[in-house]
Amino acid sequence: MQRITITIDDDLLETVDALVARHGYASRSEAMRDLVREAAKREAAAETPCIATLSYVYDHAVRELPRRLAQAQHAHHDLSVASLHVHLDHDTCLEVAVLRGPSGAVRRFADEVTSQRGVRHHGLHLVPARVEEARHDHGAGAHRHPHVHV
Repeated sequence: MQRITITIDDDLLETVDALVARHGYASRSEAMRDLVREAAKREAAAETPCIATLSYVYDHAVRELPRRLAQAQHAHHDLSVASLHVHLDHDTCLEVAVLRGPSGAVRRFADEVTSQRGVRHHGLHLVPARVEEARHDHGAGAHRHPHVHV
């Protein structure tokens, strides 16, 4: 077994300690091992198609963070359906991204965004989806054309 050292905010350490107490872990180490196991299990999940929302709150004053977030979204434009940006106060923004694609790619994108320094809170909600290409018209003499149905 290896020993590692991590740096963690006081508030987050209180959260870890609360998880340890609530779930009856013998130690912080066991709680962290369980969290890592759960993350690894998520990574191993099938690449099923999904639709998802990724919500995150961040401090836009953190050096280069808005630029890094925008670059991440542009780098994964194939997953993006729409996004919403809200100014919560002078320094804090909320973004909600609607995503569509393989669940693994969506999770990796979410991890890339939410692991940035300055991203404070986040949540990813995935909904499995069946994706099929259909070819039909939409009435009133419209021509038949292919498009994706989710």
